[in-house]
This record gives sequence, C-alpha cells and structure tokens, in this order.
Amino acid sequence: MEALRTCDAILFVLDYSSFKDNTNSELLQELIAQRGEFLAKNTGKIYFILNKVDRKAEGDRAIDDVIADLTQALIGFGIPDPIIYPTSAWQGLLAKLIQQGTANDSHLKNFKRFFSAKYAVENEEGDLVTPAPKKIAPLSLKDSLIPTIEESVIQTVVQNSGWNLLSDVLASLIKAGLAIEDSLNTRFIGWEMEIESLKQKVEDYRGRADSAKQKVEEVKNSVEQQKQKLMKGFSKGINMFAEGAKANIQKEIDQIAHSRSAKYQTIEFQNNYQNIKMQESNTDNMGGIIEEFSEGILEFFPALRGLSKIFRVGIKVGESLLSSLSKSFPEYLDSKDSFVEIDQTKIADPYKIRVKSKKDAETIKLTINEFCAPHIQKLWLETQDRLVRDGTIIREELVQIIQEDIQSISNDLSDYLGKTLEVELNINTIQFPKFKFKGIDAVIQHQQDVIIGKTPEKRSGTCCQPDYYVDVPIKGDVYDIDLKETARLIQQKIDEQVLRNQYLLERVIDKQVSKDFRDAEQQINEYMNRFQEQFDLVLRERETREVEKVQILATLEVQKAKLNEYLSELVPIQASLDNWKPMKGIR
Repeated sequence: MEALRTCDAILFVLDYSSFKDNTNSELLQELIAQRGEFLAKNTGKIYFILNKVDRKAEGDRAIDDVIADLTQALIGFGIPDPIIYPTSAWQGLLAKLIQQGTANDSHLKNFKRFFSAKYAVENEEGDLVTPAPKKIAPLSLKDSLIPTIEESVIQTVVQNSGWNLLSDVLASLIKAGLAIEDSLNTRFIGWEMEIESLKQKVEDYRGRADSAKQKVEEVKNSVEQQKQKLMKGFSKGINMFAEGAKANIQKEIDQIAHSRSAKYQTIEFQNNYQNIKMQESNTDNMGGIIEEFSEGILEFFPALRGLSKIFRVGIKVGESLLSSLSKSFPEYLDSKDSFVEIDQTKIADPYKIRVKSKKDAETIKLTINEFCAPHIQKLWLETQDRLVRDGTIIREELVQIIQEDIQSISNDLSDYLGKTLEVELNINTIQFPKFKFKGIDAVIQHQQDVIIGKTPEKRSGTCCQPDYYVDVPIKGDVYDIDLKETARLIQQKIDEQVLRNQYLLERVIDKQVSKDFRDAEQQINEYMNRFQEQFDLVLRERETREVEKVQILATLEVQKAKLNEYLSELVPIQASLDNWKPMKGIR
C-alpha cells in the first residue's frame, strides 16, 4: 500500500498460468478491486506484465484472447486503458546471457530446447535449419518484449523524475535571476531619485513591510487552525481503528462462548451465559462512535467516512476464529468443565476452555494468535492507507492555500513598490519544488528512525508493522484457556499501538504543515528584506559616494547587461525542457 502511494511506476507482474483458464489472480482481486479509484487516477504509470507466456501449451487459449479477457477485467476494476505486455522473462534472460557470452551449457541447452525452434528456416531442400543461438539471440531478446518494457517503463520513470527535477531547478534559477534584476532596478532608481525623497520612500516601505508581515502572521494563524483539524482527523481515525479492532476481536471471542453455551442446551446455562455477558463491556459500538464525530472533521477529513465502511464490514476474511478452532479441536468447544463463580455459586464458564495437555493448549494459543494478529494488522493497514492518502491530499490543498495567500501578499507588495519607484518589478513566485516536497510516508519513515534510534540499514520494522501476538493465558494444572483475558490482552496491545501511532502521525503532520508554511514565509521575508537591504545600501552610498554617481550607474548598467545575457540563455533551455515534457505513459 505504501508503494502504491509513493512509487513512480506500478508494474504488476502476472503469471500467464493463472490467467490461461480465465481465472482472476487473488492479487488483482485483493488489491486492484479495493484500490480501483486510486489506480484509475494513476493509470499512466501502471503497467501489467503477463509473464511466462512461453508456458502456453497446444491446447491453451490464444494469448491474445487471454489479454483481451484480462483487459476487460482491468477495465471493470476501474482502469480505463490498461497497458499489458505479454512477455517471457526466461526467454529474455537466456537471450541476454547468450548475447553477453556468459551463457553456460545449461543455458544453451534450455534455449535450444524451448526457444530455438521458432526461428528455424527452410532451406532449398525443404529441411528446417535452426540457426546457432548466437545468431538468433538478438531477435529472441526482442521477441521476449523485455527491451520494450525497459524502454517504455524504465525510461518513462527516469524521464518523468528527470523532467520534474530539471523543471524545478530551472524555475529556481529563473526566480533567482529575476530577483537580481529587481535589485539592480531598485539601485538604479535609488541613485536617480532625490535623496530626501528616497529617504521618505524607504521609511514608507518599512511601514508597508510591517503590514505585510502582519498579514503573513494572519495566514500563519489560519494554517495553524487547519493543521489542528488535520491532526485531530488523524487522531480520530486511529481511535476508530482501535475501537473497531477491539470490537471485532471481542465479537470473535463472543462467538466462541455463544457457540459453547448453545451446545449445552440448558435454560440454566443460557441464563448463566447472559449473566456473564452482562459483566463484559460492550465494545461493539462503532456506529455510535462514528456518529459522535463532528461534521467539521468529517468534511475536512473524508477518510473517516471510508473507515466507517471498513469497521462495519469487519476484519474477518474467510473463516472465523470459531471455525478455525472447531476444525482442530471440536471436542474442546463442547466441554463445560471450566467454571466461574457468581454469587458464591460455581457455574459453567463459556469463556474458559479446558484442555487435556500442554501441547493442545499451545496449539490453541497459536491458532488464536495466527487468526487475530493478521486480521488486526490488515485493519490497521487499511486505516493507515486511507489516513495517509487523504492526509496527503489535504496537505497538498493546504500548501495550495498557503502558496496563494502568501503570493497575494507578495504581489501587493510588488505593486506598491512598482508604483512608488515607477519601475516594473517581477513577480516574486512563491515556489514549492517537487523534489523537496517529501510525502507523509517518507517523513513517517524518518521519524520512526529518530524515535527508535536506528539507522535505515538496521531498522527491523515501522509503525506499519506492529506486533499483535499475545501470550494467551493458560491457568491451572488442567490447562484452562481464559478467552476473556485473551481478549483483554489483545485490546491492550491495540491500545499500546494507538498511543505510539497517534504521537508519531500527529508529529509528522505537525512538522510537515509547519515546514510548508515556513518555506513560504521564508520566501516572502527574503523578498521584503532584499528591498530593504538595497534601500539601505543606496542610502549609505548616496551619503558617502555621491561623487561616484556616474561610475556607479555605469557599473550597474554593465551588471544588468550581463544578467540579461544569463537570463536569455535560460529561454531556449525552458523551450527545450517544455518540448521534452513526458507523456503520462507510452506504449
């Protein structure tokens, strides 16, 4: 899921063997079906590699028919124009090794046995002659489609990344050049203006700059409010995960107890079961929790609506915990040898399973863990995926707001200066270079390294890989497994993770949004300070070097001419870069 959020290209390597009978891969069902909307938005960077087409037997469907069916399936998943390559990686590998002269006897035998025959040619006598592997290796490599995939996929990735980087760098160079041009123009005007008038304009500018700073502070306060909403949304989403996971696990445990109580077929035991149930906290209350969320948060953080669906569906995939235990130990689910004391009376306790041996107890313990841990993990991954994806979109929208608000303040200042100095000034573009714009996933990873004090090379896990396994309590010499205590321990594990992840994710959002604002604030501060520095410089020069006015203006003219040369060199570079702008995807 993290890869889908952060990658430059998505390559689904599919096995022809799984599709030749018109069956769908579990990967496609699990991943694409649940990520259809996301994948549809990124269709230009998604490629499907139907590998092992060399396995096609005589009676199998034609590869073109398989691709046609696969295409329709992908369209059904929400990918409008899927890019599919039928390929044989084995053929490509053998052909490459032969071309490179590194193929051993086994490689050559396999190539001759499985791939050479298709390149046989008929001689004048009607005999089929198969050329030597070295002669047909280049064509065989081409037919494997591996070079085509390398060119259309890998080069597209490089081209996209390279274009984004160069585009950002060029924009920064242009901005720097235009800033120098504004500085030179300001000095020109400062030297040509009466000194008393210049002093007055400098004083007026200080007041205008202070007003601009106040507006920037107002933007900061607004961003802080939005940041708090975003952090609150993450916190709510994590709490929803905790309550949903605990409710689902409790439901699985309750099903076992209810099944055991139902098998006793006595009114007395059914009543006792209800008494025990009344002592348990009702954790299956996700509907109420969802309704408690404020509309403001739901509108601001749409992922929470998506999470509610996950929790209502639950984490159960395939058979239940009850089914898993019933297959291995049906006799224990019928037993009523364990008891609980209520009102000084011992009654059968459906939440305690008495087993005959330590080995059986350990096996049941493993069964419970191997059911619960992966299911909670799946729910957490779904939760984090939705939170990070929606959080990323909201953060990008916040950056857009910051950029527009600070840009407006900067433009007002430029207009004021231009009219006051009677000179045309360039727009101070507030920029957020893409290659410096780290995503939430990258910052989570970095923050995780900081928190656990490990380098990336030594890292053994992240917040995405918590440990939900618990030591299922087994009490007494007769090995009573306490399901209530088991549920409590699992819920405790979930609560521990919530504390870790709330701190981690809220810290990430806090740092990212704060940094986004600081980047914009720094750019407008540099803009305001640059003019102030130029004004101060001119005032000092006017008071001490007035006699050098002619020479100073001449020097400024030379500097301006040189700057124009540099700026003119950027024009064809910009045109060349625009012509090289990559397409979303190529076939």
